[in-house]
Amino acid sequence: MQILTRVAQRPTPHDGEHLAISPDLVTERRGISLRAHPASRRAPPIQAAWRTQHAPEAARFQGRKVGAPAVSVQGLRAGIFDVDGVLLASPHERAWREALPGFADPNRFTTAMYQAQVAGKPRADGARAALEALGVPDAERQSVVYAGRKQARLEELIHAGAITAFPDALRFIQAMRTLGWPMAVASSSKNANQMMRPIRLASGQGLLDAFGANVCGRDLRHGKPDPEIFLLAAKELQVAPEHCFVAEDAPAGVAAARAGGMAALGVARLEDAALLHAAGADLVVTSLDDVALDELTHGRLRGRAA
Repeated sequence: MQILTRVAQRPTPHDGEHLAISPDLVTERRGISLRAHPASRRAPPIQAAWRTQHAPEAARFQGRKVGAPAVSVQGLRAGIFDVDGVLLASPHERAWREALPGFADPNRFTTAMYQAQVAGKPRADGARAALEALGVPDAERQSVVYAGRKQARLEELIHAGAITAFPDALRFIQAMRTLGWPMAVASSSKNANQMMRPIRLASGQGLLDAFGANVCGRDLRHGKPDPEIFLLAAKELQVAPEHCFVAEDAPAGVAAARAGGMAALGVARLEDAALLHAAGADLVVTSLDDVALDELTHGRLRGRAA
């Protein structure tokens, strides 16, 4: 398989969906207690809706500078990374779209719809959410066939080499290794490991080998925006959630990080910084090169000075 190591060009989002922010949670999961967040980091209730219906919410963040932290985030010492949209430009979105004929018009499955309804979710949940958003009758039953068709198309695209690694992500992972920070990789996709396996860092080390914990594709009870996958990653790193940051490109993933009591680093590769801010991201960057590594050495999550 040929893995391209150039900067991936992903399509800009259409006007479409907006996923708002998770509420604070008080729960017990896998022995880890989640306390309500301080008021300074509190988020409004989560909801999936069209972006145009919630324009005022996103508009509040339109002027926020990319790279400017929402709050002072410190005490960090471990990183957890989503895969698609953060480390790799995978063909997931394309596979979902190309599996739609017979269910709905593929042209209606925009990048914005993918980000708001599907990205970050387990396959079955994503299939059902997409068909419901498209108004397909009997979406629950039809989602089983749609998910299977999408998976078959995804495997074809993977074997064809339709995967791009983001160079800034590979540089950031290498830098984190140099700092000696524990790292975990956490994707709902059961194909994530297969897509990452051929990729190597500049040092020659395999990308997968850079992570001390790998919870990709695990069969969990809850998908994002529930924080279960990130809490599991923190547990396997043996680092308390409040000392972890999560790098995510989807509002649902940002909401999951915040619900788990972790700092959220939003990666806005789709010109969607305002949505990631609105979802509760503590810092939003368009490239991981823009994270201040000197601040990370002191456990602080901040953007590089302009």
